Amino acid sequence: MDGASDLGGSVDFLARCSVVVPTRNEAENLPRLLASLPAAVELVLSDASTDGTGALALRLRPEGTRVVPGPGSIGAARQRGAEVATRDLLLFTDADVAFAPDYFARLATYPAWDALHGPKLSRDAYAGYYALVARAQGLAHRLVGIAGASGSNLLIRRAVLDAVGGFRPELPCSEDSELMFRVARRAYRVRFAPDLIVYAQDHRRLRRGLVQKSLHSLSRNVLLYCLCSRPRLPRLLEGDWGYWAHRRGAPAVSGAPGKDTP
Repeated sequence: MDGASDLGGSVDFLARCSVVVPTRNEAENLPRLLASLPAAVELVLSDASTDGTGALALRLRPEGTRVVPGPGSIGAARQRGAEVATRDLLLFTDADVAFAPDYFARLATYPAWDALHGPKLSRDAYAGYYALVARAQGLAHRLVGIAGASGSNLLIRRAVLDAVGGFRPELPCSEDSELMFRVARRAYRVRFAPDLIVYAQDHRRLRRGLVQKSLHSLSRNVLLYCLCSRPRLPRLLEGDWGYWAHRRGAPAVSGAPGKDTP
């Protein structure tokens, strides 16, 4: 395909786009995400909530919204949402972000691509940290072609997702970057889009420790980059290495499937 040239105008683009969100007890965060979505896009929630997140989505956005049970890991939940979505452009995000006001207008005119990934920034707390991560994403992609994608801001053509085998359901985290590593290695056109921004609305994971989160993400992504071409990953990567485990004395919090406690 010719990327943006086959998308037509912005209205046509939105009519071809499904936004896929894995959710687990995100009723507090969800309204801000929904408010940032155009009415014309399809929304699919792969939901494993007990707090009424799915019902809230259908109440606030009754048209163009589908809610399906979200299985197991975050990878399995994203893949289930993709399978249920009815459109050919799949935009993966999370319930604890909001799209920039100009996101979809920019996206509809973006140059040729098979998959895109953009930054997650903050308009309040930890803005410097998010900006640093975004710069690292851009440099890694531009200098050495490493697509360290975030599942909060990842767009892929359905045909490409199917061709590479979809998300790995055994992964409890880093499933987003692992998918894009495989897509890039198959010589599809993967682009980092610095002006396609989502904004973090919830910083619970960072409050648990910037260093811990950074080391956890970096170490897993290095291993996944080296091993992603294997048909089966080592069992070592099927665990989350305790990062999401509830700590004694810490309040229980909610998150996406496979990420119960930030």
